[in-house]
Amino acid sequence: MTFERSFRSIVILTGAGISAESGLGTFRDRDGLWTKYDLSEVATPEGFARNPVLVHDFYNARRRNLLEAQPNAAHAALAALERQWGGDFLLVTQNVDDLHERAGSQRLLHMHGELLKIRCEHCGHVTAWPGDLDLATACPACGNAGSLRPHVVWFGEMPLYMEEIYDALQSCDLFVSIGTSGQVYPAAGFVAEVRRAGRAHTVELNLDPSDGHSLFAERLYGPATEIVPEFVARLFASA
Repeated sequence: MTFERSFRSIVILTGAGISAESGLGTFRDRDGLWTKYDLSEVATPEGFARNPVLVHDFYNARRRNLLEAQPNAAHAALAALERQWGGDFLLVTQNVDDLHERAGSQRLLHMHGELLKIRCEHCGHVTAWPGDLDLATACPACGNAGSLRPHVVWFGEMPLYMEEIYDALQSCDLFVSIGTSGQVYPAAGFVAEVRRAGRAHTVELNLDPSDGHSLFAERLYGPATEIVPEFVARLFASA
């Protein structure tokens, strides 16, 4: 099947489901890393203030997990779409992993930050950091120890790049949501934002229906490594 029309401006939203087949757990995995922790203790500013050692241990484990993971066919398909698509393209990810970049994606915004970066709460400096982090680590910019944190957006914090994202949602004519539960805002509200603009075709690609699945004009369910390459092939066939 091919699309009945071609598109000029595409916005893709990805969530944890696109990286699950690379070995990175989602929030809902029964035996995943997240289920072993109370999210209020490891993914909030308040939790970090109460027990920074616990939070650093948690994110150190996640960094090590990420460094062992590899991009999968879904990441590769989106990178190929970006390289070959003639119109505007933006990939917005809720994921803090770097698998999109490693697959070749470039026009990419990490709205929830990046796991392999750290930020100094004293001077605001952000730097790449693939190794472990602890309270004794000094900021490479200002020298302060104990002021560094993962460069990720925790619950209760404002996501990044929201102005650029909403501008793209207003002007796109194809919005695709991949591997998201539809439970975490503001990303869960992007499809409603696109529908209000009234100009875009909306598609959900997911393992299971999301909480907002009924808002999408088209829905396809299955493993990301199967349905995302299939969807990209359909886009190229319609161009």
